[in-house]
Amino acid sequence: MFVANLLIALREGLEATLVIGILVGYLVKTGRRDVLPKLWLGVGLAALIPFGIGALLTWGPKTLTYQAQEIIGGVLSIITVALVTGMIFWMGKHARALKGELESSMAASLDKRSSGWGLVWLAVLAVGREGAESALFIWATVRSSVENNVIATTAGVVTGLLLSLVLGWLIYRGSRKINMKLFFSVTGYFLILVAAGIFAYGISDLQEAGVLPGIMKHAWDVSHLLPEPTSPIYWLYVVGQAIFQVNVQPTVLQTIGWIVYIVPVAIIFYRQVHGKRPTAKPDGKSERAQGHAPAEATPTSATADPT
Repeated sequence: MFVANLLIALREGLEATLVIGILVGYLVKTGRRDVLPKLWLGVGLAALIPFGIGALLTWGPKTLTYQAQEIIGGVLSIITVALVTGMIFWMGKHARALKGELESSMAASLDKRSSGWGLVWLAVLAVGREGAESALFIWATVRSSVENNVIATTAGVVTGLLLSLVLGWLIYRGSRKINMKLFFSVTGYFLILVAAGIFAYGISDLQEAGVLPGIMKHAWDVSHLLPEPTSPIYWLYVVGQAIFQVNVQPTVLQTIGWIVYIVPVAIIFYRQVHGKRPTAKPDGKSERAQGHAPAEATPTSATADPT
């Protein structure tokens, strides 16, 4: 739980700090330091969003029946996977253009409202989205883990957020060049694996609630191969279960759901990260090999560093 939530908080926190750094840098560059307090007000309001979502998800379902809790948990797990998958693809595609898009939004906000109050809502939307995704994803990983260790979860989140603040500050100050493409690629693959496990667990919740069939139809059962809890290697299973929802007795529907999610998502993300290779002509030579490129060729996001 510590490693999973550390990386989740690190990635989401770094995205948020990058957004804040771009907004602050634009205001300083354009001489609008007078609206910085309003920007920080928006950031503060955005920070309340994940706390509100976490409290609602933690204490809200307590008064519901077991079946209702399982249905809500399963649906929210699947929604979380959808949101996080969209975030992975969006960040991979728009990382390079993020600065320009935010600065355009800020310019429009300042033009329409010279007082700068529009920046409050811009900060709430831009930063709050990252906080909401973090709250949902962390809640899903904690809920789907049998080893629900509050201390490890909290330590992972806090450590990840602190690291994101340090990295964000270094990027803003320009004192260190960080390969953001590599960072988002590695964490993207990791989050896809985590999301696949949460998706399968969400299916399990819906099966236990009777919404989906096949709760007793197992794809396999290798529980007899597990080492004893006293074994020095048992912790590997605990870690795998906590982070990737490793299941020694999954249902057929869970297994199908895991495969249906991870195969297309991993392929799409791989193509997004690595881009398309030069197309080969009938004579077997690529355009690049012939020493010329298409007339309107532009560099893809896979060949340029988003920093």
